[in-house]
Amino acid sequence: MEQVAITLTVPAARLIHAGRQRTLLLEEVETLFASDTLIVDECRHLVRRGRITVPLMGRPVLLALARMLAEAWPQDVSRDALIERVFRTRFADDSHRARLRVEIGRLRQHLRGHVGIKATRRGFTLAPGPGMEVAVLAPPVDGKHAAMLALLADGEAWSSSALALALGASQRTVQRALESLARAEKVQCFGQGRARRWLLPPIPGFTTTLLLPAPLPGG
Repeated sequence: MEQVAITLTVPAARLIHAGRQRTLLLEEVETLFASDTLIVDECRHLVRRGRITVPLMGRPVLLALARMLAEAWPQDVSRDALIERVFRTRFADDSHRARLRVEIGRLRQHLRGHVGIKATRRGFTLAPGPGMEVAVLAPPVDGKHAAMLALLADGEAWSSSALALALGASQRTVQRALESLARAEKVQCFGQGRARRWLLPPIPGFTTTLLLPAPLPGG
């Protein structure tokens, strides 16, 4: 009972809305979910509005685009800024701009009927319906490997292949990140070969278990 009480009184996520951010308790997250706000939920890798959800797990580019657009709303985001952050390059060329148009088109298809995406002179902006608010729900902590650490913080043992599937990354990329985190003593593993599993103790002071999706098969 003491652990449950602690879970309900520590930050469960960060709310980013109209250029500001603050931490939310679990009760506040539930209130947000019950509202009419369009939420880019990075904790569960989806976009949601009330009971309607649009899964983006395994689509990291679309999720990153959605977050940037939601963070900037009601302002737009320049094409160069989107390309730099999502494609991780500062030197945008015609191929990057063409790929951005393709990915924005895919995001439009996923969000059709929920929120529009309008092209502006310098980039793109979300176009929600009248009176609709837009927000981002992000993990309590941020950083290079924040999403991976948040998944591992659910207390379950994950395989590198399950992590790769959940994060939308290659298994080799995930393996390198895990090895780096292991050297920093932030994760631990057991087993060998395909039976190897990774985990870490829950992050002190943060509630992640109740926000994260259930482990995928093989995790």
